[in-house]
Amino acid sequence: MPTHASRRRAVPILAASLLLAASASSLAHGPTRQKVTEKVTIEAPADAVWAKVRNFNALKDWHPAVADSPADKGNAEGSVRTIKLKEGGTLVEALESYDDAQKKYSYRAKDGGALPVTNYTSTLSVVADGGKSLVEWRGAFYRGYPNNDPPPDRNDEAALKAVTGVYRSGLGNLKKMMESK
Repeated sequence: MPTHASRRRAVPILAASLLLAASASSLAHGPTRQKVTEKVTIEAPADAVWAKVRNFNALKDWHPAVADSPADKGNAEGSVRTIKLKEGGTLVEALESYDDAQKKYSYRAKDGGALPVTNYTSTLSVVADGGKSLVEWRGAFYRGYPNNDPPPDRNDEAALKAVTGVYRSGLGNLKKMMESK
């Protein structure tokens, strides 16, 4: 049975061990999952807007930065599209779910490619709002540099800025295209 004195000596050692473990785990904390959601209201029926964006390989038809976006299996889950950007760079994405009735699909990037992100997933949806459409593009991802002290071009801010820019330019162009008809 421990004596009173041995228990008194053990308490500071235990406290120091707990503090050391707590500080080590806080130093080891890596990147935090980031999220971006962009929405646009378009003065056009949801069916017409969905017809423009519904095909997984159609990104080239409405996103101003995309030169080509072929998908190997069309809108079938598991389809892989290779996005070639007009300014150079490539992204490879796989379709994870597709719901034509709900006007929505989700996909995952095989790697960050031209974006400073990792573990990127995204959903694009079109919802009827009277005679208008609400298009939502949302994504979740980690910054491109998974360790502590990322370089400025692969940190959280760079990742958020890049994805937000992709979504805003795409949705802005889609709105312009659909409303000019």
